[in-house]
Amino acid sequence: MIQSTSYESILYGLHVALIMDGNGRWATRRGLPRLAGHRAGADAVRRTIKAALGLGVDTLTLFAFTAGNWDRPPREVSMLMEIFRDFFREEQDACVTSGIQVSVMGRRDRLPADLREAVDAIEAATERRRAMHVRIAVDYSARDTILRAASRLNAQVQVSQDEFTRVLAEVSHAGGVAPDVDLLIRTGDEQRLSDCLLWECAYAEMVFSPRLWPDFDAADLEAALQEFQSRQRRFGRIPETHSLTVLTDHQDATDHVVALKSA
Repeated sequence: MIQSTSYESILYGLHVALIMDGNGRWATRRGLPRLAGHRAGADAVRRTIKAALGLGVDTLTLFAFTAGNWDRPPREVSMLMEIFRDFFREEQDACVTSGIQVSVMGRRDRLPADLREAVDAIEAATERRRAMHVRIAVDYSARDTILRAASRLNAQVQVSQDEFTRVLAEVSHAGGVAPDVDLLIRTGDEQRLSDCLLWECAYAEMVFSPRLWPDFDAADLEAALQEFQSRQRRFGRIPETHSLTVLTDHQDATDHVVALKSA
């Protein structure tokens, strides 16, 4: 059951995204069927939500099932849909109690009817909760979302960044506009975005963990957050201290040129 932890909160207002990779490899290394890895991965989701809530994360986006994952064996896909359905049903009351808003991002038209019902139920039950916003991406593709948002706005000559962001949130069922991703964590020792939140991750810091997703725990999340805190986020700008150094060097060079001309 998802409940708040007793960890001392270290960060607030932060948007963390997680590409949860490695369920299948985790199972294979243990001589287990891939389904066992996915079930263990669902337990890791519970641990991570609990830890993020205790650490003061404001928005947590979990990349669970990409549009490309439909190409996996039909039995595996069917079992994943069942795991998602059971997760939403089982955690609905706990999320309400803990003040967690849950949104499920991605297409709805290809999901089984019972999963859509579970999604609708947990979103309706938690929509007014404000302790943390958890967004779980199921049948999600960043490229597809951007294309559908652009198609909706094709009649407008000019569109602001804020307006486009709002439409992206609408077409992906994101539960409202969320802040840009601050930190993107990918587990499983892979280092790629895999069509995840391409628009929202424009200036995200990235941490790539060798930990397979079912083994990911609160200590791993806290370590990634500490790594994030050590980063200097510039958003394309020059840090103020560096700007002063550049200006000083420029003035020294100018003074030197003037002195030469006067000699």
